[in-house]
Order: sequence, then C-alpha cells, then structure tokens
Amino acid sequence: MIRAAVPDDLPALHDLAVAFYAEDGFTTPARTLKANLARLIAAPDVRVAVSESEGRLVAFGITTTTFGLEQGLYAELEDLFVVPEARRRGEAERLIEDSRRWAAGRGCTTLEIVIAPNGADVSHLFAYYGKRGFRDEGRRILNHPL
Repeated sequence: MIRAAVPDDLPALHDLAVAFYAEDGFTTPARTLKANLARLIAAPDVRVAVSESEGRLVAFGITTTTFGLEQGLYAELEDLFVVPEARRRGEAERLIEDSRRWAAGRGCTTLEIVIAPNGADVSHLFAYYGKRGFRDEGRRILNHPL
C-alpha cells in the first residue's frame, strides 16, 4: 500500500534512508537525513510516499516541486528506495506512478529523476527508467557546495 508519510513514520523512514544512502555510497550523516526527512514530511510542496507491507515500511519515494523559466512548475522524484527483500515486486513502479499522479495533480509539466552514479555502474537504471517513460536529455548537473 502506498500512502503519504506521517511524522510517526520518521524512525522507520530514517532507517530506510540510512540503508539507501549506505547502499548507494552517499556520505550524508544520519542526523542530517533525519532532520531533512522531518522537514520534508511537513512540507506542503513535497510528497514523501511510503510503501507498507505486513505492517512495516519497505520502500519510499520523495518528490519535490520547482518553478523555473523553461518548464514552469515541474517535479523531481529525488529519492526512490526499496529494501532488498521487497525488490522485484512492483514497489518502485507503484512509487513512480504515485509520484506521477501527485506531480500532475499539482499542475507540474514534467517529472524528472537524477541518476547519481557515485562510482557505480548505473546503466541498468537508465534502462529501467527509460522503460517507464523517462528520457535522457543529455543534461548534466553541476553543483557548487555552499
């Protein structure tokens, strides 16, 4: 079952985020993840969706919105994670569809996803998202830490 996260989900959601970031090689400290998750759950312009199975969270997706000159209002599916034992059961597919519906319902023109390799082969992710309607436009994201 996919639903919006609520503040009571924070401990379990935090555990999932820590596992996700460890698996993908991100170095964001756990305390930062927890603070950011709490803020995201409370934000009106963010969708933190969770998937439950047998009373426990097994997946999450975080979608945010941005307004820009080129696209107007658009959304980004920023994070998508499914615990290993729940993979290949359609959890990610359901979270992507939830993100699409939420973004379209808010009037977004596009749903984007950023694939961060972090030194790993992520070609399977390009294929996975491509089969679900995402297009690689060849853009690259550069960031400047502040």
